[in-house]
Amino acid sequence: MNAMTGLRLLPWTSPDGKPCYLAADHEDSPMSRRADEIEALQLSMGTQLLGHARALLGDHKADAGELRFLANRLCEALRDVLRVAESRGRRLPAHDADGTAVDPDRDHRRGNSREPGRWTRAQ
Repeated sequence: MNAMTGLRLLPWTSPDGKPCYLAADHEDSPMSRRADEIEALQLSMGTQLLGHARALLGDHKADAGELRFLANRLCEALRDVLRVAESRGRRLPAHDADGTAVDPDRDHRRGNSREPGRWTRAQ
């Protein structure tokens, strides 16, 4: 869950490509477990695709169509992995540079702001 919104970015999008979010009371809800399973599948598929990519790139007989297909699949896998990283990063507790956990409400009153996926300090 994102500490600021209570929403979890899901590893899929709506039919029109918009992000999907989950609001759940706990991280062990059926939908949270399903999202975890999908994330694990996406990461596994990315790993397998990387192995295929290495093999195809090492094959000097691979034609442009095969390489274009590979590039498209790699783009899809990268998109999925970046979404997983963003979702998981949003669920990590925020910390100061010294490793101390940050209370988002208290931190905001000190002039710091939270943007999706990162902490920024007011100048």
